[in-house]
Order: sequence, then C-alpha cells, then structure tokens
Amino acid sequence: MPDHDAPHLDADRALRFHDGFAPYRKTPLRRGAIGDRALLCKDETGRMGLGAFKAIGGTYAVAVLLARALGLETTEADALRAALAAHHGPVPVFVCASAGNHGMAVAFGAQHFGARCRIHLSDTVPQAFVGRLEALGAEVVRSGATYEESIAAAIADAEATGAIHLADGSWPGYTEPPRLVMEGYTVMAEEMRTDLAAAGDWPSHVYLQAGVGGMAAAVAAMIRRNWAVQPEIVVVEPEAAPCLRDSARAGEMVTVDGPVSTMGRLDCKAPSMLAFDILRHAADRYVTVTDAEAGEAARIAGAMGLGATTPSGAAGLAALLADDATLAKPPATPLVILSEGAEAA
Repeated sequence: MPDHDAPHLDADRALRFHDGFAPYRKTPLRRGAIGDRALLCKDETGRMGLGAFKAIGGTYAVAVLLARALGLETTEADALRAALAAHHGPVPVFVCASAGNHGMAVAFGAQHFGARCRIHLSDTVPQAFVGRLEALGAEVVRSGATYEESIAAAIADAEATGAIHLADGSWPGYTEPPRLVMEGYTVMAEEMRTDLAAAGDWPSHVYLQAGVGGMAAAVAAMIRRNWAVQPEIVVVEPEAAPCLRDSARAGEMVTVDGPVSTMGRLDCKAPSMLAFDILRHAADRYVTVTDAEAGEAARIAGAMGLGATTPSGAAGLAALLADDATLAKPPATPLVILSEGAEAA
C-alpha cells in the first residue's frame, strides 16, 4: 500500500475559510447499492449552486490570491470587498483557461469578492457554459480548438495584461495558484472522512476521476494522510486522455495524443505536475473508461437515484462497473464521486 503525505496542502486553512464562507454547504455522502453490495457516493452535483466540486477550489484560490494582492491577512469576504472598495488601483483581474467548471468557480469567486475575471474556453466547451459564465460577470473568450490551446491563450493573456493567472494545472515554474486550488479540494476529502468516521463505514476502494489530476491528487493525499482505514485508490481517465497513467508508467510527465472525448472536463492531454507528484506515490491503480461506458454510467446514476450527471461526472462509476465485470474479486464497498451535475443545471 503506497504511503504518501502532502504537507504543502493545508486542509485546516481551507476548512476554516469554507466554514466562514456563506455560500458553502457540505455535500452529501449517499449510501446506495450496486447489485447486492453497498455503494458510497459523494454527490457534488449541487456544490455551492455551481454544480461541481471545482467550486471549492477556484473560489478558495481567488480569495487567497486576492488577499495577497491587497496585502490582507484575512480571506473573509466582507474584508475583501471592503478592501477592494477602498483600493485606488485597477480592480484585480483573474485569468484562466477552463473546460467549464473551473471557470465557473473562478468567476463565482471574483464576483463574490468584487474582482473581475476573463475565462478562455476552447471550441470543445459546450456553449451552455458561456451563458453561465457571463451571468457571473465573466468575460468569455473562445481560444483555440483544444483545452491545451486555451491554456496557452490564458498564459499569454496574463503575461500581456498583468492579470492574475489562476490555472488548476501546474507545470515547472508555475505551482502556487494550482496548489491553492488543490488545497480547496481537500475540503471534500475531509467532509467524506468525518462522515465515514461517524458511521464507522469505510470504503474498500475509492474511484477518483481525473483530467489534469488536481482533485484526484488532493483527495488521495488526504486519504493517505488521515483516513483511519486505507482503501485502494483507483485513478480514472478517459481512454482518449490517459496522461496520468502514461506519466506514471514513464516515471515522468508525458503529454498524450488522442481524439476529443465526450468527457469534456476530463479530456486533458497533459497532467498537472503537482498532481503527478502526489498520485505516483498515493494511487494504487490507473484505469481508463470509454466514452460509451461513461455515458452509460451517467444514465445508470440517474436511474439509481444518485443524481443527474454527465459522462465526466460518472467516470468513476463507469470504472467501478467495469471492475465488477472484469475483476475476479469485485470491490467490497466502493466509493465513487459524482463530480458534476448535468450541464444544464
């Protein structure tokens, strides 16, 4: 069993912020069944009204980075808004690329605290996200055919304008903003830990879907740090974008090629450096799922009453269903995460 701690992710600080953040509510850990076995499902489909786990990462990172830009010791919302109102310089602008949900979190945080943001979307991001982002006050720019091209556009934008670049992926020379995003994600792992400890009902396996890997790594780090019962950690990626699996095999970060996946929020061809560094120690296994498997898992999640989700949101469930069909000994008590709600929500 791998053993890895991540002291650079301060879960206590993230929890303190969210405890004082009015829109924050703990999301449910639902108990259901798959066949004749128990199933645990962390339901992120209603997170903070944004419909995805990314709300707790991007919003938190906006607060911390804004406080630093204003020279404040606090990330309390009223203090940030008051400081911005008294600020004599330009209003801080956050810039990022997004497959949809990270941009929503950044836009929500910027609007809540009184800052501005500009979100770069590739052509593959559904048009529905544009209206949702603009409703949160974001400026939306279509930038390139792929997620990777939108990242390059966001980097160039920040360099040209002096905006605060807040990506959720990391690479050499760029780690602090995505580290803060991952620190926000630790809240989800802590919510699950307290619920599991109270029930005395720990999972045998945890399935963590991954794009660049920030959520999977943050949750895996916390599992290895302080969960009383250690599960097998399974990282789940689209068959079209197994960047973390291939990086783990190579022992170094690699970029993969592949077609566009219907798992749009997971269709990332290059991993986050911080996520790779954690998961290569913390993960037990990497698996891929097809677009068809993820789509069917989304349908099954709805039919089971777990919640309306997308292929991206149901990727962990798809991997569990595949394991049930192929492993000689299926997971005893699996835990999956419905990472996002239906796009129209």
